[in-house]
Amino acid sequence: MSSSHIFWPVLAQVFLTLVMFIVLGARKAKAVKSGKINRQQAALDNRVWPDDVVKVSNNIANQFEVPILFYILCVVLYSVNAAGTIAVVLAWLFVASRYAHAWAHVGPNYVPVRMRLFMIGCVVVLAMLVVAAWKLAA
Repeated sequence: MSSSHIFWPVLAQVFLTLVMFIVLGARKAKAVKSGKINRQQAALDNRVWPDDVVKVSNNIANQFEVPILFYILCVVLYSVNAAGTIAVVLAWLFVASRYAHAWAHVGPNYVPVRMRLFMIGCVVVLAMLVVAAWKLAA
């Protein structure tokens, strides 16, 4: 496996973030079209949006939290020649957890499920950190 394969999960994570922006735009457009939203109020106060818009907006904010650590670790793993099979599998596991988390967040939004999926992603990123540190220490 080529070490550059570590960037496929990165691209998949970027894709997820972009899809969430598109979903957000669609949900906002639907809310505005339904007449439920005063555009001038919405421009100044996000609290006027319906729950289905807020869920997607909050999920987008989440895409710039732990995933940032994931991006950095992928670059670090690649740069120290530690982007082997284990690292790539871990990267795909992280991305799978993020897709599942996004579905849970913008769909049913059942917090215990969301929390488990979030924690799975965090543990995977921690494992990626261990792989990177192990390679640097060797």
